[in-house]
Amino acid sequence: MIDIKELRENPNRFAKAAKDKRIDVDISTLVEIDSKLLDARREMQDLKTEQNQAGKKIAKLKDDEKQAAIEDMARLKKRVKELEDLTSDLEPKFNELILRVPQPPADEVPLGEDDTENVELRRVGETPQFDFEMRDHMQLGELLDIIDMPRGVKLAGSRNYVLKGAGAMMHQAILRLAIDQMTAKGYELLNVPVLVNEDVMYGTGYFPIGRDQAYLCERDGMSLVGTAEVPVTAFHSDEILSEDDLPKKFVAMSTCFRREAGAAGKDTYGLYRIHFFDKVEQVIIGLNNEQQSVEFHKEILQNSEDVLQALKLPYRVVNVCTGDLGLGQVQKFDIETWMPSRNSYGETHSASRFYDFQARRLNLRYRDENNKIRFCHTLNNTVIASPRILIPILELYQNADGSVTVPEALRPYMHGMEIIEPKG
Repeated sequence: MIDIKELRENPNRFAKAAKDKRIDVDISTLVEIDSKLLDARREMQDLKTEQNQAGKKIAKLKDDEKQAAIEDMARLKKRVKELEDLTSDLEPKFNELILRVPQPPADEVPLGEDDTENVELRRVGETPQFDFEMRDHMQLGELLDIIDMPRGVKLAGSRNYVLKGAGAMMHQAILRLAIDQMTAKGYELLNVPVLVNEDVMYGTGYFPIGRDQAYLCERDGMSLVGTAEVPVTAFHSDEILSEDDLPKKFVAMSTCFRREAGAAGKDTYGLYRIHFFDKVEQVIIGLNNEQQSVEFHKEILQNSEDVLQALKLPYRVVNVCTGDLGLGQVQKFDIETWMPSRNSYGETHSASRFYDFQARRLNLRYRDENNKIRFCHTLNNTVIASPRILIPILELYQNADGSVTVPEALRPYMHGMEIIEPKG
């Protein structure tokens, strides 16, 4: 959530942010409602002060003066009720709008409509050429008997799957490699709920705009998360931390659930766009210091690159344009890994910094060295997500006979397995 004082001072800045991020919110109406609320609250406070003073005087008055004072008190009471009704009517409208106001992007974010206008920053690793007819990950999965899409669909409908045998082992190995790398760097491992109160979804900025993407447990007012970022970022919500406690660096693995609403007909083949997956997520909660947040952004991006480099996968890093940014993101870098069957790079990671946007919504604060209460800054990034990462691993490590070589970094987690052979 943005600071309403900043919006009052410069509404055009936030109107531009909404336009650039393609977020539908009426800033002018919000400013108007905010002004009416301020005026009503000021008048109400003045009237209540006047009521208190008048109440003390009435007892000392007599006859006509007392009657006039009583009538005046009734007038004050009526006006206070009118103002209370007005604020009760305006506050829900204000809250609905303020939750949709985007965080303005950083100056270095490129202007653009969608992901086709993201700007490539660098490429790492060479994309291989095959001297045989390559298979895609689903063909390999069937040949090796490690991916069963039909039975996944039978169990849970479209965009579902089952990983089997060495496929399930590789999936777990990828996650464990990522966790080991992060804990070795000093990140604290958390095991968090994946079913959370809806206020946590609002607090991290996934509601209200992203509500149609979530699986809701409406009877209980809860939601399945689409990322461990949600419970990890909210872990210290409504708390006041000490400056000495910051930064807090967390890593968590969770199953993630996404409805993929609006994705009908898009990426329907294979493991690219599915309804559930497992992800290792990193979150940093830091001081209210923009330069420090920029440095942390570089750190979390590098953490993810380290995992891809350990797996020896070619990838590129892009600076995400304004139209592809989320509500609260100041800047986002995506990592896209080369996927031969798509003949392109496919998104596998998103590293975001939010400044105090999420912390304001979560009431996540700390006491600085001058005893002043300040909102924290938050950042997050995917360390690895599977099974999407299985697409480049299976396809890039395939052999002419349909077998797949296990990346060296994963072999210790797979009982030393070096190759996955086709089923006879």
